[in-house]
Amino acid sequence: MTDSTDLPTDPAVLIAELQQLRIEHKDISDAVVALEALGQADQLQIRRFKRRKLALKDMIRQLEDQITPDIIA
Repeated sequence: MTDSTDLPTDPAVLIAELQQLRIEHKDISDAVVALEALGQADQLQIRRFKRRKLALKDMIRQLEDQITPDIIA
């Protein structure tokens, strides 16, 4: 069982993790483009890459929300 104390709260750690996720997202995006350019690419592999890319995008959004505080206007 995990609780909220297991999550990193240090902004520097969150920013570093965010950068890593963005790099991985870009790498996967480049891989998908390269595979699609081949024409005879493995469609299953492309779908897996795209699914991973979406998961990374969700994680990136969550981290961005943690880093950027909510401002109530």
